[in-house]
Amino acid sequence: MADAFENIFGQPRVRDFLRASVRGGHVSQAYLFCGPAGSNKTAAAYALAQAYLCPKGAKGPRGGLCGACDACSRIARRKHPDVRYYAPEGAGGYLVEQIREIVSDVSYAPIQAKSKVYILDRVDMLGTAAANAFLKTLEEPPANVMIVLLGRTRESVLPTIVSRCQVVPFRHIPATEAAGIIRQNTGASIETARIAIEACSGSITRACEFLKSNDSLAFRRGVVDAMSRLATADDWDIIELAAGLVRAAKAPLDDVRAALEAELSENADFLAKSAIRQIEARNKRQITAKTSQALHQVFSIASSWLRDVMATCAGTPEFIVNVDVKAQIDAFKAANAEYANMTVNVEPMGEGDAATAMITDVESGADIYGFAQDQLSRLVAAGALEEVAPDNVPLVTAENDAGSVAAATLGDVMYAYPLTSDNGYFLYYDKSVVTDPNTLETIIADCEKAGKGFYMEINSGWYQTAFFFGAGCTLTYDVNN
Repeated sequence: MADAFENIFGQPRVRDFLRASVRGGHVSQAYLFCGPAGSNKTAAAYALAQAYLCPKGAKGPRGGLCGACDACSRIARRKHPDVRYYAPEGAGGYLVEQIREIVSDVSYAPIQAKSKVYILDRVDMLGTAAANAFLKTLEEPPANVMIVLLGRTRESVLPTIVSRCQVVPFRHIPATEAAGIIRQNTGASIETARIAIEACSGSITRACEFLKSNDSLAFRRGVVDAMSRLATADDWDIIELAAGLVRAAKAPLDDVRAALEAELSENADFLAKSAIRQIEARNKRQITAKTSQALHQVFSIASSWLRDVMATCAGTPEFIVNVDVKAQIDAFKAANAEYANMTVNVEPMGEGDAATAMITDVESGADIYGFAQDQLSRLVAAGALEEVAPDNVPLVTAENDAGSVAAATLGDVMYAYPLTSDNGYFLYYDKSVVTDPNTLETIIADCEKAGKGFYMEINSGWYQTAFFFGAGCTLTYDVNN
C-alpha cells in the first residue's frame, strides 16, 4: 500500500532510503537534502516529517501514512504546528536574527505532537554569521527535534553545516521524465504536463497540484492573455496589465489567510499565549512564502510564453511548449514581423565567461545567453560521445530503473552508463579517446594511449561504496584522518 514517501516523485532511491530509515528506526536528527530546483526536496522533507510524527508510528498501518489521524492530515496540508518551514527572509539570505529565533524556538516543547520537525530551505544562502549562530543547535538538537536542511548543492553549503548532517543527494529530473510522472499521477496529456512543469519552475509536486486546480489553470490563462496583449499595448496599458497580474497572484491568498485564522481561532482556547504567538508567526511565514510562490509563477508562465514566441520567430515552432495558445503566439509574431524568421548565431561559452561578458561587454556582447540543462543532448549534438556497445544495453537496462535508463538514452540510442544516477552521475565514452567500446582491451588501450585517468572524490556518507571504472583507468584513493 502507498505511504507518505510515495509522493516523492522522480527520486526512487531517496524514497527507498528514507522509508527504510524510518521503518528501521535509524532516523537522523539532522539531514541535508541536496539537489537542483524542482527535484522534490521539500516534498521529501514533509513526507519524512509525516512518517516521523505519525502517532501510530512507521510500523503502523501504511507505515507513516495511517490515513486515520489528524496529525497525518495536518502535515500533508502543511498546517501542523510542530512542523516549521523557514526560508531566507533577507535579500542576501538568512538573517542572524531569524536563525536566533529558530534556535530559541527549538527549546520549546511541541504543541501537539511528541516531537518537532524544522525544515530550512535554501541553506546555501546561510552566511557564516547566521551559520555560527546555528551550529550548536544543529550539532546537539533536543532529543525530540529533527532538522531537515534543503540546499541546491553540497558544495554551496558551508562545510561546518555539511559535517553535522546526513547528506541525501537528489538527482536532476529530466523534463521528459518529469512529464511522464505528471501524466501518470494526473492523467493529463504529455503536452499539458509540459505546460504545468514550465508554469511551476520544474517542480513536479507543484505541477500536479497546478493541474488539479481550476483556479490555477484560469490564472495561467490570464497571464498568457496579458502577455499576448503586449504587442499592441502602450505604456499605460502595460502598467495596468502588470497591476492586474499582481492582483490575480495575490487573490487566492485571501482564502488561505482566512483559513489559517479560522484554524487558529478554533484552537485558541486550548493553547497558551506562547503557542498562539508561534502559530501566528508560522502563519505569517506561510502567507509570505505563498505570495512569493505566486509571483514567481507569474514570471515562470511569462518566461515560458516568451520563449515560445522566440522559437516561433526563429522558425522552429516544433519547440513550442504552450501548444494550447499557439494561435496567440502566431498572432504576436504577426504583430512583430520585424522579429520573425530571425537568424541567431550560437557560440560556445562557459557560464562563468558569459557572466563576465554580460557585465563588462554590454554593448558588443550577445543579447541572449542560454544554457541547456540536458548535458547528454549537447554532447551527442557535438558528436563527442561514442555509443554504448549494443551487447551491453540489455544489461544496463536490467540493472537500472527506467528513469536512469531514459536519462542515459537519446532517441533509441544509449550513450552513457548510469553510475550514481540518482544524483546525475553518468559514465560517457569520449569519442576522441575511446574509438572501440566493444571490448575492455580496446578501451584500456585507447585510454592508455591518450594518457587518460579517472578521478572521483566521494565525501558523502550517502554512498558507502567504491567505483570500478570499466574502462580500466587508474582509480586512486586519498584517505584523510
